[in-house]
Amino acid sequence: MSSDPSFRLRSLPAATRAGLTGALLVLLLGVWAAVRHVEDHYQNRDSVPGMTLDDLRGAYHGIQRPAPFVTALQRGHPEELAPADRALLLGWLAGRRISEDYDNLDLGDRAPAEVIAAACLSCHARQATEGDDIGQEIPLEYWDDVQKAAFAVYVEGTPAEIMRISTHTHALALGCLAIVVAGLLLATRWPGLVRHGLAAVAGLALLADLGGMWLARIHADLVWLVVVGGAAFSISIVLAILAVLGELWLPAPARE
Repeated sequence: MSSDPSFRLRSLPAATRAGLTGALLVLLLGVWAAVRHVEDHYQNRDSVPGMTLDDLRGAYHGIQRPAPFVTALQRGHPEELAPADRALLLGWLAGRRISEDYDNLDLGDRAPAEVIAAACLSCHARQATEGDDIGQEIPLEYWDDVQKAAFAVYVEGTPAEIMRISTHTHALALGCLAIVVAGLLLATRWPGLVRHGLAAVAGLALLADLGGMWLARIHADLVWLVVVGGAAFSISIVLAILAVLGELWLPAPARE
C-alpha cells in the first residue's frame, strides 16, 4: 500500500496536464451543482423551510406526521385549558375550514383565535414573560404562526419506478466518476494511505448512498445511510480531485 506508483501524472506533457486540469475543475463544478440540486430538489417536503432530515425521509419513505397543535392538545397541554375549549380546538383542527374559521367573526369569542389568545399567549407570545421563552421558538400570536402547527404533514415517498430511473442514472454516472478519479489518484505522489484510503471511502460511500435510498423505503431511519454516504462520497471525491490537481502542477519531488 505504501509503494510509490511507477507512473505519475506529473510526468505528462504540460498540454495534457492542462487538459486534465480543465476536466477536473469541471468535475468540481459538477459536485457543487449536485449538492445544491439535492437541497433545491428535496427541501420543504416537510413544510418546514430549508433542508431537513424529514425532507429526505419524505422522499424515500414517506411521512405521516400529525399536526403539532393536535399532538399538544391530545397530550393535555396546556393543563389548565377547559375541556370545552380543548374540544373546540380539536374539532376545529380536524375540520376542513382551519384557515377560514381561525378568526371567524361569526363565532365571536368561540373563534379559535380568541381561545388561543386566552389560553396560550401567556407563554406562546414573542414577548411573553412565562414559558421559558417558548414563545420565541413556537409563537402563536398570528395566523402565520398558528398555521405552521395546525396542519398535519403527509408526504408520499417517491414511486419505485422513478427510484429505478434515478438509480440507473446515478449508479452508472457516479460509479464511473469514482473509478476514473480513483485511477488518476493512484498515479500521484501521495502516500498510499491517502491514495488507497480516498479510493476506498469514495466507493463504499457511494454504495451506502445509493443503497440507502432503497433501504430507507423499508425503514425511515435508514435515510442516515443516504446522508452519511452522500456526504462522505462528495468529500472524498473533492479531496481526491484536489490531490490529483496537486500532482499535476506541484514541482516534482527533489529525489526525482
